[in-house]
Amino acid sequence: MTVLARRPAETVAAVGDLREWLRKVEAMGELVRISETVDPIEEMGALTYMVGKRPGSPALLFEDPKGGAGYRLLWNLLGNSTRRIALTLGEPPESSRIELIKAVREKLTRRVPPVEVDPVAAPVNERVLTGSKIDMASVPAPKHWPLDGGRYLGTCDAVFTRDPESGYVNMGTYRIMIHDERHVGLYLSPGKDARLHIARAWELGRPIEVVAAVGIDPLLMVIASMTFPKNQSELDAVGGVAGAPLEITRGVTTDLPIPARAEYVIEGIIRPNATRLEGPFGEFTGYYGRPEAGAPLVEVTAIHSRNDPILTNALMADYPSCEMADYYAIAKAARTWDDLEKLGIPGIRGVYAHPAAASGFGMVVVSLQQRYAGHAAQALACAAQVPGAAYYTKWIVAVDEDVDPTDMDQVIWAMATRCNPVEDIDILRNTWSTWLDPTQNPPEKRPWGSKALINACKEHQHIATFSKRTTVRRELYDDLARRWAKLGLAGAAPELLAFHHDDELRALHEAAEFKPEGDGQVTM
Repeated sequence: MTVLARRPAETVAAVGDLREWLRKVEAMGELVRISETVDPIEEMGALTYMVGKRPGSPALLFEDPKGGAGYRLLWNLLGNSTRRIALTLGEPPESSRIELIKAVREKLTRRVPPVEVDPVAAPVNERVLTGSKIDMASVPAPKHWPLDGGRYLGTCDAVFTRDPESGYVNMGTYRIMIHDERHVGLYLSPGKDARLHIARAWELGRPIEVVAAVGIDPLLMVIASMTFPKNQSELDAVGGVAGAPLEITRGVTTDLPIPARAEYVIEGIIRPNATRLEGPFGEFTGYYGRPEAGAPLVEVTAIHSRNDPILTNALMADYPSCEMADYYAIAKAARTWDDLEKLGIPGIRGVYAHPAAASGFGMVVVSLQQRYAGHAAQALACAAQVPGAAYYTKWIVAVDEDVDPTDMDQVIWAMATRCNPVEDIDILRNTWSTWLDPTQNPPEKRPWGSKALINACKEHQHIATFSKRTTVRRELYDDLARRWAKLGLAGAAPELLAFHHDDELRALHEAAEFKPEGDGQVTM
């Protein structure tokens, strides 16, 4: 467990402050303040979906929600804006996706534990309600889609639970449905940490505490959505990415951490085997999730909030209107790349989870420099099951190092010209999936999925004689790139990964080192 240092709030950087993040976003010109009255029931979700169809869509701050005096609702925090994702990760706004993936990989190697601040100094404690003062029904939680089973907080949230045996505290992001004044429902997919914690507590006949923060710095949402080993703290990872500790404080009815600068926080308890019907809910797949079913029931024991709190809302939808798609694609790619390198898989040049594939959940592309027979197949098999990519991912594609995994045009080109389906596609069955997968019917089958491993690399045993792709000479590219503006062309010259000269040198190198012998073996 993380050991917490106690410091007064004013002595540490304001990591985790949504209002500070919003000031920076507004300075970038990517925040729209909506002063007109807008209804949280479907209307906000519909407007966010429409706005999200345009590249670089802005964040939307609804300042006068219908029936929600005293609250503000923030939607499309990151959306499809690479600039806001870069800001959240502490990187230059003009960073490319592959640059952001590399930056996240490096920053996730750092660990900065949180610091605990005095509850009096924590902004989240400007208002604290307990007992009969709790009224969840009065919170202007939105209904996102017409067929949603109710009104939902989040899913831009950070939910904390503790393993009843090890004491490990997990931070995840889950949907929260309001049932009545004192109860909310918590949906959790199979295999997720909070679900494992709850299940184990119930096996032991114990209740389990829960904290849910809504109105958070989006960095918490990014980290909470990722899969970490069970012995690694998400709170430490937040500090590592931010370069400074996250401020936390303690609750009044639970012994779980609370982000000290969150806008709105619920404390609660889940009693043994307490469930209530929850759902459906429009999900990241672009479909409604499973039909209404039982989900853990949280009895709300305390509410903390800042004055005039901002509730963060993450619309789940088809791409590009899905809140989590672009940031999750970058985070998942970074985690998967790191997992592969920890396994000792050499030659990895890039990893990407395409956001259009069910918001980054459905597809992973691995770019590698093939170094030995079976190298691509090994990378595919490992990528399919490492923690960063095992959940739900259906399509795992391997491409050569001359293919940019973040460019779907190049990936499809490699699949069409380097993959022989009868030889290069393998299937894994009964893999880790989710109740939210619409392809598995009846719904009871959904936790067990399958994965296709697609080798779209050059055939290794014939790599020296594989048809040479058409490429420009490096010296010609460099000359044209320097003259780009003079030629009347806007922006910068596109980056290329393959050049005619490089291909010739590689072919000569391979022909010299790999010589087939009479028994069909190759020697070095």
